[in-house]
Amino acid sequence: MKNSISLLCLLVLASGFTSALGNPYFPDTKEYKTLICDLHTHTVFSDGLVWPTVRIDEADREGLDAIAISDHIEYQPHKNDIPTNHNRPFAIAKEIAKEKNILLIKAAEITRDTPPGHYNALYLHDIDPLEIPEFLKVIETANEQNAFVFWNHHSWKGEDRGHWGEVQTILYDNQWLHGMEVANGGSYYPNAHAWCLEKNLTMLGNSDIHAPSIDYQYTADEHRTLTLVFAAERTVESIKQALLARRTAVWHNNRLIGRADHLKPLFDRCVTVSKPHHVNGSNVAFFEIANSTLIDLNLKRNGQTGPAAITLPARSTIIARIKLSQDRKPVPLSYTVSNLLVAPDKGLPIEFTVSVEK
Repeated sequence: MKNSISLLCLLVLASGFTSALGNPYFPDTKEYKTLICDLHTHTVFSDGLVWPTVRIDEADREGLDAIAISDHIEYQPHKNDIPTNHNRPFAIAKEIAKEKNILLIKAAEITRDTPPGHYNALYLHDIDPLEIPEFLKVIETANEQNAFVFWNHHSWKGEDRGHWGEVQTILYDNQWLHGMEVANGGSYYPNAHAWCLEKNLTMLGNSDIHAPSIDYQYTADEHRTLTLVFAAERTVESIKQALLARRTAVWHNNRLIGRADHLKPLFDRCVTVSKPHHVNGSNVAFFEIANSTLIDLNLKRNGQTGPAAITLPARSTIIARIKLSQDRKPVPLSYTVSNLLVAPDKGLPIEFTVSVEK
């Protein structure tokens, strides 16, 4: 008799899963802490609309672990009201960040016409030396401070102007470029995703927020674009180590974008398949599949066993049933999670087995 499976009903757990998580949205993996980071934000010290301490208040309210205030170096539209002082936003925000336990990273955005584009430099000691006219020299100067440099929203002025060109090759060959934003705000960049895989760069996703944040009630579809950093510890230095090791994933809309080596351990902690809690006389087994994340996970079947598609709603449990063979052998199920992207248009393959004690 051929195995078959069907979904019976949906049980939304009223209490959610947040008490079991290191943060409100995703669990730690077996090996690393999952830290929720926004590494591209702005204040009134460049073209943002809020004071630096507001960015800390927002991060605290929204359950973030870390942020970088990355005001533009070259673009200071409020300078008639707020004198240019590149190091001041970090100095203003650092004490409240300590009080609220938000990890604050000193950063700046290097802002040039596209091409060559905009670049964030994280882990700067002093931003003032970066205020120099020659583009390659400013990137080199950031690297002399052991900064982590990534290319922002590469195609925000179109793919033609955001292509990988001679300048990017120079940065790459000199090891001055460490990552790219594969998502910025509401935009996903498949080319950046592919380049990160091809060139072994770190994938990042950030809000690039300028206005006050009102997204404090996150849902599967409504939230900041953020970077998940898989760090050994919840420290600023551990985040840097993880970024350099490319241990990240991007949370953009109702999907995660990253390498399979990082998405699979997270999926394994997010989704739990229980042993059947009931088997009737027809060898129909009833079991639960729980999803502890804030993403609706979309599974598409590989092969012939199981339903063609399964949706695991965020923070919910579904009850499913499967027809066992007469000898009650374990039933292997193979799926692709279509909204966990390991490459452009390629989902994460996963397998699990439903078995009962004989």
